[in-house]
Amino acid sequence: MTTRRHTLGAVPAGRDRVHVRVWAPDHDRMSIEIDGHVADLLPEGDGHFSSEVPGRAGSRYGLRPSASDRLYPDPASRWLPDGPEGLSAVVDLAAYPWRDHAWHGCRLPGQVIYEMHVGTCTPEGTWRAAERLLPELKDIGVTVIQMMPIAEFAGRFGWGYDGVQWFAPMHAYGEPSDFQHFVDAAHLTGLAVILDVVYNHLGPAGNVLGAFDRRWVSERHANEWGEALNFDGEGAAGMRALVLANVEYWVREFHVDGFRLDAAQQIFDESAEHILAALGRTARAAAAPREVIILAEHEGQDSRLLRPLDEDGYGLDGLYNEDFHHACRVTLTGVREAYLSDYRGTSREWLSLAQHGFLFQGQYYPWQQQNRGTAALDRPPHQFVCFLENHDQVANSAAGRRLSTLTSPAWWRAMSAYLLLGPWTPMIFQGQEDGSTVPFEFFADHEAELQAAVVRGRLAFLAQFARLTRADGDTTAPPRLDDPCFARCRSTLDVTTNEAMRALYKDLLHLRRTDPALGQHAHRLIGSTVSDRTLLLRFIGADAERLLVINLDADLNLAALPDPLVAPPSDRRWSLLWCSEARHYGGTGIAATTHPHLITATGHAATVFAAVARETS
Repeated sequence: MTTRRHTLGAVPAGRDRVHVRVWAPDHDRMSIEIDGHVADLLPEGDGHFSSEVPGRAGSRYGLRPSASDRLYPDPASRWLPDGPEGLSAVVDLAAYPWRDHAWHGCRLPGQVIYEMHVGTCTPEGTWRAAERLLPELKDIGVTVIQMMPIAEFAGRFGWGYDGVQWFAPMHAYGEPSDFQHFVDAAHLTGLAVILDVVYNHLGPAGNVLGAFDRRWVSERHANEWGEALNFDGEGAAGMRALVLANVEYWVREFHVDGFRLDAAQQIFDESAEHILAALGRTARAAAAPREVIILAEHEGQDSRLLRPLDEDGYGLDGLYNEDFHHACRVTLTGVREAYLSDYRGTSREWLSLAQHGFLFQGQYYPWQQQNRGTAALDRPPHQFVCFLENHDQVANSAAGRRLSTLTSPAWWRAMSAYLLLGPWTPMIFQGQEDGSTVPFEFFADHEAELQAAVVRGRLAFLAQFARLTRADGDTTAPPRLDDPCFARCRSTLDVTTNEAMRALYKDLLHLRRTDPALGQHAHRLIGSTVSDRTLLLRFIGADAERLLVINLDADLNLAALPDPLVAPPSDRRWSLLWCSEARHYGGTGIAATTHPHLITATGHAATVFAAVARETS
C-alpha cells in the first residue's frame, strides 16, 4: 500500500493505518468508529477534520458528528457494500495493477460514442460482464464508451441520476476494482471510457451531506428536481471542493477519459470562475499528460460552454445537439408534440444541422415561450454530439420502445447513415447497432412512499405527450417502475442480433473512419435540398469528393437535376460507393445506375457517390 494525500475520504496510509478526512463545517467535533474502534478526528480549523486511525482495506467505518447518536457513512465513501444507508468500507485503490501505461487518452475529433447502462447491457448487469462487449464494440467502430452514472444510489437498480455518494461506484455493479478493471480492459482494447456525472442535484434517498454541511443547498437558485447545489452562495467552498475532488478522483483512481455532465443548465453559479470551467480545468490537470473529453447536456444549448476560457467560455469539448434528435424523430415518426412540436422534420432542418449545428441559436422557441440557444455558427462540427437514440429519448416514447420500431426499416437505415456519416460527433445508444428491440424504460427501486411519488412525477412528465393519454382524456395507467420494468429492459443472451443492422452500422463506421472525405475528413461541406424529403450533401476533401443523398422520396435521377451540387468535378464522374438499401442490409436492392444520363439515388435510402476518373475511350 502507498501513502498518498487525499483531499477527502478514507484511504490506506501504511501498515494497518487509514487516513481519514471529512468536510464538516457545521460541527466542532467529529469521531470515527472503524472496526469497532472509536477515535476522534482532529479539527484543521477550516471546517475539515482528519486523522490517521487503525484500519486497513476492507475495514468498515462510520462517522459521528458532534454529539449525534447516529453513525453516518462518509460523504466521500470509496465503497458502500450495503448501499448508501450502510457503513463505508475502506478501499485500497492504489493496489490495482494498471496495464494501460501506453494509453494517451483521447480528444473529441474523430470519436464515435456509445452510451451504456451497466445494469442493463448484459444479463448480469456488472462491470465484469460488460467487458465481454468491448471487443465487439471495437470491431463495429465505437471509440468511446459513455457510461451512465455509477455513483452509489438508493435501491437495487436505477438509471443512476439520483446518486448520493459521488465517490462510491455502485455496489450492485461490482467492487471498485471491477470498475478499474473495466476501464483498464477498455483501454487495452483501444476504447476510451467517459463517465456520466450528476452535479446538478442529489437523489432523494440516502443523501447524508446535510448531516455534515447545512450549506450544501443553494439559497439563491431553484432546481428542476428539488434542491439546487450551492456553488456561489455563502459556504459554497465545500460543495465546490467536493465536486472538484470527485472529478480528480475519477480521473486519477479509475483512469476515466472524461465526463458527460448531466443537465448542465441546472448547475447554477455566479462565481468569478464558473464551476463548469473549474471542472474542466481540474480534469485536464489531473489527467495530464493524458487528454480527456468533457461533454455536457444543456437544454438551452448555450455555446458559451464550448468557447475557450480565454474567450470568456467554459472550455468544454462538446454539447449534446438535441435539435438533431428532435428533428430526426419528427422525420421518422411524424409525431410533433411536446418538445418536438417546433420541428418539421424536413430536409431543410437536416441541411442546417449539417452546416450549422444547433437549429435554435437564439430565436423564439414556441414550446417554451422564450428564446432558446445562443450563436454557435463559428463552432467546429465535432463539438456537436448528435444521436437518434439516447436513454432519455427512448424512455420518453410509449413503453420505452426503440425508435427503430416506430418507423420504417428503410427510413431507419437511411437516417442511421445520415447520423454516422455526418460531420458531427455521433453517439449511439446500447443495442442500436444490433437493431435491438429491447425497450429502455424509466425504472427505479425505492421504498413504497417515495416510489409512489416518483411514479406521480413520471406521469406528470409524460402528460405532455398526447399519444401517451387515452382518447377520453384520462391519463395512461400508472407506469410500473419496479422489478418487471427493470427486467424488461435488461439485455438477454437469447435475443437474436439483427446481423443485417450490425453489418450496416459496421460498414458505415468503417466508411466514416477510412473514407478521405466523409464524416469529419472533409475540408468543406456544402448542401442543398431537392424536396422536403431529399437532401444533397457534398463532402469535399483534399483529394476526394463524395455526394451523400438522403432520399426518403421515390427513386431520383440526379443526372440532369438543376442543382450544381450534382455536377461532378471536372474530368470526373459519379460512381456508386454505398447504399443503405443493399439487400445484405435488409433492403429491397439498389436502383440502377447504368450510364451518365442515369445516376439514380435510390428511393427511401441513403446513397453515397464517389467522384472517380472518367473512362478514356
